[in-house]
Amino acid sequence: MSFSKTDLQILKWSLGALLLSIALAAGLISWSEDYLAQSLKNRETAQKQLTDARAQLLAAQSDQENMSAYALEYNALLEQKVIGSEQRLDWMEGLEKLRQQGKVLDFKYTISPQQSYTPKPALDAGNFQLSRSAMKLQFDLLHEEQLLHFFSNLNNQINGWFMLDGCSISRTGTANELAPLKAECTGGWFTMKNKSAP
Repeated sequence: MSFSKTDLQILKWSLGALLLSIALAAGLISWSEDYLAQSLKNRETAQKQLTDARAQLLAAQSDQENMSAYALEYNALLEQKVIGSEQRLDWMEGLEKLRQQGKVLDFKYTISPQQSYTPKPALDAGNFQLSRSAMKLQFDLLHEEQLLHFFSNLNNQINGWFMLDGCSISRTGTANELAPLKAECTGGWFTMKNKSAP
């Protein structure tokens, strides 16, 4: 089959249209592939945002449940003045009231400056800083039970969180005498302060 110049003149517009159609089709295919890739990327980003939003919602719901569960305990610690600043003056006034009640023959005490406290094993206190004010007490007793009553009254009558470390008891006279006892005890007052509080 042979083409003449006339045939080529007639076909050139058709061939031009065909080439233009092929170029347009190639451009559309390339553009649709780019559009599909961008759409997939946008979909992946949207799914990640949805997953993150769901995780935040679950965390917020969990926090809400924890707040409800621990609100009573938190409020009780606030009322006992465990959360907040050190209540040294309240402790001293409470100890003087105990002295006036005459639960023991006599006692002396010292409260050391407050220091940061890290329990063993370590405890995650969240947004709270745990501190301890060490206290040393020296007692004159008629019998050991007075010591138990004293610390029971201390815990019931004085706001705060006191933890007794230990006591040593000795008799002031000979074993045959009903001599008074001497006791020395150590412990500490604990407070928790919110790290973000002023």
